[in-house]
Formats: sequence, C-alpha cells, structure tokens
Amino acid sequence: MHWLDLSILILYVGLLIGFGFYRTKQSGKDPEEFLLAGRKLSLPGFVVTLVSTWYGGILGIGENTYSYGIQTWFIFALPYYIFAILFAFLIAGRINETKFISIPDQFHGRYGKTAGVVSALYILFLANPAPYILSIGILLQFTTGLSFVLSLLMATGLSLSYIWIGGFKAVVRTDGLQFGFMFMGFLLLLIFSMKSSGPISELVLPVSHLNITGGASIQYLVVWFFIALWTFVDPGFYQRCAAAKSPQTAKKGILISIGFWFIFDILTLSTGLYAKALLTAGDPLFAYPRLGAMVLPPVAYGIFITGLLATIMSTIDSLGLISAITFGRDILWRIQAPTSTDKLKWNNESTIFVRKGLIITAFIALILAFSIPSVVKLWYGLGSILVPGLVLPFLISFKNNRPKENVLLMMISPVLVSIFWIVLGKLMNGYPFGLEPFYPGILTSVLVYIIKRK
Repeated sequence: MHWLDLSILILYVGLLIGFGFYRTKQSGKDPEEFLLAGRKLSLPGFVVTLVSTWYGGILGIGENTYSYGIQTWFIFALPYYIFAILFAFLIAGRINETKFISIPDQFHGRYGKTAGVVSALYILFLANPAPYILSIGILLQFTTGLSFVLSLLMATGLSLSYIWIGGFKAVVRTDGLQFGFMFMGFLLLLIFSMKSSGPISELVLPVSHLNITGGASIQYLVVWFFIALWTFVDPGFYQRCAAAKSPQTAKKGILISIGFWFIFDILTLSTGLYAKALLTAGDPLFAYPRLGAMVLPPVAYGIFITGLLATIMSTIDSLGLISAITFGRDILWRIQAPTSTDKLKWNNESTIFVRKGLIITAFIALILAFSIPSVVKLWYGLGSILVPGLVLPFLISFKNNRPKENVLLMMISPVLVSIFWIVLGKLMNGYPFGLEPFYPGILTSVLVYIIKRK
C-alpha cells in the first residue's frame, strides 16, 4: 500500500478508538444501557447500525459475484428484502413492546428455562463472528503484508475492546463511522472501474453471469430464498428492535435500511462484475481488493480498503456483543440463577457475565477462524440446520395460546432431521429425492406443530 493509503487506514483506526471509547464510563453500570443503549436508539442510529452490520461477509459476496454473476443478488439480496419487509410490518414493533432483551430471553419468558438455553445454543452458532474475523485477517494480510496470526489478533482485539467498556452504545457510535466508509469505498471503486473500462453494459462477461441461476439449479435458489427466513431469528435485528425508542422507530428503521441495502447491493454487484471482466484468473475471494489495486489511485484505494475493513469490523463488534450476551447472560447466568424471573432488572453482576462471555466468544472465534473454509458454505450449512429449529417456535411465541409443552420437540427435531439428511447425502453421494436439507427440517417443524395442535 502507498503511504497515503496507510495514512487513511491509521486515521480510521484512530477514529474508531475515539468513537468506541467516547462517553462509555456509565454504560457498564446499567444493564439496559450496556446491552440495549437504554432502549433509546434513535431512527438514524437504528439505520446506520442495522445497515452496516449486515455485510460482514463482503469478501464472500465478491467471491460469489466473481464466480456466478447476478445470481448473487437473487440469493443474498432479494429474499432478505422480502423477509425484512415482513419482519418490519409483522413483528418489529411487537419485539419493542415485549421488552425482552434477546431471542433466548423471549424463549425463556414464553416457553421456560430449557427452551431458552436451547435457543441460546442455536444463536451462539448463528451469531459467532468467526467467519468475519477470518475474512478480516485474510484481508489485512493481503493488503498490508502483516502475518495472518497478527492480523487476526489485531482485528479481533480492536473490534471487541470498546465493547468491553461501552457495550451496545459503542457499537452504534462506531457503526456510524463504518457506514460512511463502506459506501464511500464502493462508490469510488465503481466510479474508477467505469472510468477504466466504460459502462457496465459494454463488459464482456460469461453468459452464465447474466443468468439469475448462475448455472445452478432453481432448487438451489429456492433453498437460499427460504434460508432468508434467517431474518426472522437474526439476533442483530432483534437487538436493534428491542433497543429502539419506540415500535414506530423499529418499523421505519428496517424499511429505510432496505433502501440503503439495495443501493449497496447494486454497488457490490456492479463492481463484482467489473472484477470478473477485468481480472485475470485468481482467487475469487480477493475479487474486490484485486480490482481496487488495479483501478484505484492512492488515497482512493486507501478509502476503499478502509471501507472493506469497516464493513467487516462493523459485523464483528455487533456479533461479538450478541455472542457475549448469549453465552454470558442467556446460558451462564440462566444456569446459575434459575429462580430469576425479572427480565428487566437482573442482578448487579450482569455486565460481569457478559464480559465473561466476550472472552469466551473471542477465544472460540479465533480458534474457528483457522478452520472455516468458506463464509458462503458456512451460511448455507448453518442456515439449513438451525433456522428450521428456530423460526416457527419464535413466530408463535408472540401468540397467547403458544404450545409450551411441545416447543422443545419443535426446536430439536428439525435440527436432527436436517443433520440426518446431510449425513444421508454424504453416504448416498446426493440428497434423497434431490431435496436440500433445509426442506425436511422446516417440514418437520411444521408437522410437529400441526400434529401437537390436534
């Protein structure tokens, strides 16, 4: 990197530390301040933190676009817009009104302690920041020449340090900075790519890259559509809706965020297609940074690389806090405090439990970061296995006549069926009946609900 590019990166780190540690002394003393910013999250704060934390797998997006073209938009964008709209109108306001702190907290309140702990174990896997820590370690190594281990430790330490002191308020403040860098970086990449090679309509691309399937089967696209049900049990969505100052803020915030997601998706899709047209053969994971190195001058390249880092780091700190809450509060604290039923004013050691969870989260994430081969494969695998066990029980938890005695069967059996289906697929060199594991999992959940209702 040119020294000007490194200067921008250093400036970003300085601003991140300043924003992260600014006015954090009081946050650790009040559980609701630490976990949900006092439930006073404004509309602008809601939007910037929700938008910026959604794209932690940005290198995976580049990898998929470089390899399969516009298919990326149809599996990683459109389905999530649809379910986010449904989320906004159906449950965002209701989450805000229930006054629970997290998804496992709601499961505990609606279904009891065991269901709460089981849901926390699922969320712990879904919200683990390991793949994003891996991504940022690879990116720092690629752009700065630092060793992979040092890159991982630096990124993890920086992203989680201000959470230790400031909690969710620190996440929101830093997300505002990261929001600006991510949009500015990809806008510059698109502008300079167009200056270098003309409008996108003149690019020479493989025919498959302009097909919505990208060469895959329609069933593959449909599975990804249903995996987007993940949105309903996304702990980041839940946390921000719970923290919003009103139900209207939660609803409007999600709808506005969809507009920003659409803009950013157009930027990432367009630049991914430029990368395919302009770059020689190489690792698709580095499509974006390689394109940036080709078309961007100093300063612009520094802003872009900083934007990539900001995109990933905004997800690491958010998921790091969620994982810490899940492990520290929803598992450790629930096990050690079985008689506590007050979901708002839990004991004075709440912050201590969450910080214990943060240490464990960082340790597990660093270990997993060395063993995860692909962010996209991880999304697909975890989504296929765990989402069927969470979605239906979560949605019916808003009903008054919820089936408490059957919810564990509804949570565990779909996960076991999906895992069994994956094992069968390995043994038979193909899934039975050609069905992806998500389908038998979600069908099992629905059947259990219907049978037990009779």
